[in-house]
Amino acid sequence: MFEHSGSRSRSNLALVFSFFEVTFHATARKVRKNHGNAVLSILLSIAQSLIFIAAFYFMFSVLGTRGAAIRGNFMMYLMSGIFLYLTHIQTVRGLMMAEGPTSPMMQHGPMNTLVSIVSTAMSVLYIQTISMLCIVLLIHVMIEPVEIHNWEGAFRMFLLAWGSGVVFGIIFMAVRPWAPDVVQIVSMIYIRANMIFSGKMFVANMMPSIMLPMFEWNPLFHIIDQTRGHIFVNYFPHVTSGSYPLYFTLAALLIGMMLEHNTRKHASASWDAKR
Repeated sequence: MFEHSGSRSRSNLALVFSFFEVTFHATARKVRKNHGNAVLSILLSIAQSLIFIAAFYFMFSVLGTRGAAIRGNFMMYLMSGIFLYLTHIQTVRGLMMAEGPTSPMMQHGPMNTLVSIVSTAMSVLYIQTISMLCIVLLIHVMIEPVEIHNWEGAFRMFLLAWGSGVVFGIIFMAVRPWAPDVVQIVSMIYIRANMIFSGKMFVANMMPSIMLPMFEWNPLFHIIDQTRGHIFVNYFPHVTSGSYPLYFTLAALLIGMMLEHNTRKHASASWDAKR
């Protein structure tokens, strides 16, 4: 009796280690998938972020709207919006295109959709985290010293931007086999809408109350504004909430995993012909 219990316990532990091992290798594969080199993937992510920052810096300078930003490090104001937006969107895109139950990768014994989801999410988080740290160091060394009022809170919001992207990506991934064209259009609309409704170009406290309902539905709007509250010592978010995006993410995760389970249950190899 005791030998059987110990054997089962060791077996369960072996399954856990096997899952993490497969996830690690799948994550490393995801990081190198597009460019064959993890360093190149990180450099391209840094370049994309720098292009966005340069474009918005130029736009703010030409329009003369820098005075509407939060008093403090202007580069960190830009980065707090742009980088969280990019992290969220890259995660949505990555999860949406992750291997599903009919992917050839699922023919390998240890591989399953949970490993695919976790490895894709972790690969995006790895690349975006390294990119963020490199850009912050670049700003600190070459432009002006970077001071973050509450870096722990700011990093929690960064993780929440990534996590909310994960749940949106899972939902799109689960629905895509049933209606690939519709999901492609809806995801494109969502990504384009977040260019404005994420609030990365605005200070939420300074927005007219008549405009707030157009933004408050979006968890990323709350995340970006709360992040600025953690970064800047003289900014206190009054119109956004830190709990709303968290509860939204948890509820959407539950819905996404239910949809993914239903899709996996009805998986058919003929779906590949639709893509």
